[in-house]
Amino acid sequence: MEKSVLIIYTGGTIGMINNPETGALSPFNFEQIVQEVPEIKEFGFTIDSYTLPEIIDSSDVRTCLWKELCQIIIKHYDDYCGFVILHGTDTMAYSASALSFMLSNLTKPVVFTGSQLPIGTIRTDGRENLIAALEIAAAYNNDKAIVPEVCILFGDKLFRGNRTTKINSESFDAFQSTNYPPLAEIGIHIHYNYDAIDYSPRMAPVSAFCEMDTHIVILKLFPGIRPEVMEAILRIPNLKGVVLESYGAGNAPSNAQFLTFIQEAIQKGIIIYNVTQCQGGAVEMGRYETSRNLLNIGVSSGYDITTEAAVCKMMYLLGQGKDANEIKKRLNSPLKGEITINRVGF
Repeated sequence: MEKSVLIIYTGGTIGMINNPETGALSPFNFEQIVQEVPEIKEFGFTIDSYTLPEIIDSSDVRTCLWKELCQIIIKHYDDYCGFVILHGTDTMAYSASALSFMLSNLTKPVVFTGSQLPIGTIRTDGRENLIAALEIAAAYNNDKAIVPEVCILFGDKLFRGNRTTKINSESFDAFQSTNYPPLAEIGIHIHYNYDAIDYSPRMAPVSAFCEMDTHIVILKLFPGIRPEVMEAILRIPNLKGVVLESYGAGNAPSNAQFLTFIQEAIQKGIIIYNVTQCQGGAVEMGRYETSRNLLNIGVSSGYDITTEAAVCKMMYLLGQGKDANEIKKRLNSPLKGEITINRVGF
């Protein structure tokens, strides 16, 4: 296959240029991408682009976008050696996490990137991000992709998509992967961290599962959270899952009323997934008495998963219609490298 990459533009800051008539920022036609980033002509491979019929701000992302992206990738999978998805930064970590679960047997790079400044401005970070993303999407060794994963490229690093969180609204290094090392670091050369990249065998054809179930909530604990707040959230009609953002290593209030609310929810079949509020580290249920209580009543451990990945993983598993015990078992196991069970170091 002749080497070629497909750029998929969903919206976001990176695709904006100054409108000469109004002076306002507006999306540009990616079919003229070479005019804005002439450096990509030097790559020597074909670069095509596809702009979604309705581009959106990343704050408006819904699961239907993830389904659309999967369908585009599956439809054009045999035509391109890699895919670059241009996406707004605010929810990029959610979208990258979602596609990491939805796409199975992926053997080609799917690289999310974006920018803090529009590509049409002088100091934009979008130009360098796009150039590096294209190079990685086309990077092969012995006819095999160097990074056959869904990932996020931003600044000078490439991260596994479902390990990444946006940590800064202004810095050009806006994303971080605290609990997993970068897949690559971009400088004069691109240095790949081969030991961190997932090279597990993929024997079946690529496929996508797109039925994400959104009957979930994020419940973030804070000192003084009122019982009526807990009650209102846990009694939402048709609620199926809760991503519980607990303190530190998975700790939560030990008072009887709090535990009763959680236990009643579990008895009704609601799955509670315990993740830490901390940027780094992991949930270690049972390490402290306050987390042992959660373990004893049936709360599932999220280990070192990010909140973004936890949300998408729960949507993905609930969408498959499996029983609660099977879902809990799979929540506690890595599906696409999103958690590390035994954290010895990396």
